[in-house]
Amino acid sequence: MIQRAFFIFYLACFAVFMFAPLLVMGAAAFNTSRFPTVIPWQGTTLDWFRAMWADAAMWHALWTSAIIAVAVVVVALPIGTAAALVLTSLHARARSFAYAVMVSPLLTPGVVIGIATLILWRQVGVGGGLALIVVAQVSFISCYVMLMVIARLQRFDRTQEEAALGLGASRGMVFRRVLLPFLRPALVAAGGLAVLQSIENYNTTLFVRGFETPLTVFIATKVRTGLTPAVNALALVMIAAAVIGAIIWEIRRRAR
Repeated sequence: MIQRAFFIFYLACFAVFMFAPLLVMGAAAFNTSRFPTVIPWQGTTLDWFRAMWADAAMWHALWTSAIIAVAVVVVALPIGTAAALVLTSLHARARSFAYAVMVSPLLTPGVVIGIATLILWRQVGVGGGLALIVVAQVSFISCYVMLMVIARLQRFDRTQEEAALGLGASRGMVFRRVLLPFLRPALVAAGGLAVLQSIENYNTTLFVRGFETPLTVFIATKVRTGLTPAVNALALVMIAAAVIGAIIWEIRRRAR
């Protein structure tokens, strides 16, 4: 009985720790205060949602982040998948060394990755901008893809490949018809994670953005110059869209 009560108490504390900041952030979007706060509550309003829709700079920053995220997914998925396939085909000793090298970008601070990327590409005449943001983000986001694909590959029965090859299929056909369908759930999850990692990244993006202003940089600038609850309204809309999308996905999955 005591153990069950402690477990329920732990879950309640965990839920409060995880969701209380989101609730406060969302509530601030309805407060008439010009600053993102819920205390004191000065009145309920929807003006900040109207201010959000009218803020062209904010929507441009969001659109820039969306373009970057799509490009990162397009580049990171093939790289991460290829790295996973290579890693799982190596012998034990070589695999340990290659694994350490491939995951090292995850252990490197984002500031270091951003500065190193900027210095390297400036040597060949490439300045900051969308392309360099994608390159910098892919350098560590592809590691997440690789880890998720590796986890999926550990459950793959290699005899299926051997059987397909024995029946006359080419290597490309085996990859398209056997391996790729098996990896699809991991690739979809990795793509979603890559989008989130790209949109929320700030440390690396800040150094390679050039004259571009992704959403995280836009919000950081607003914090210095004067943040309004319009940003809270945008965050609330994004959370609602993510939750609705997850519910629709789960409904369709269960229907199938």
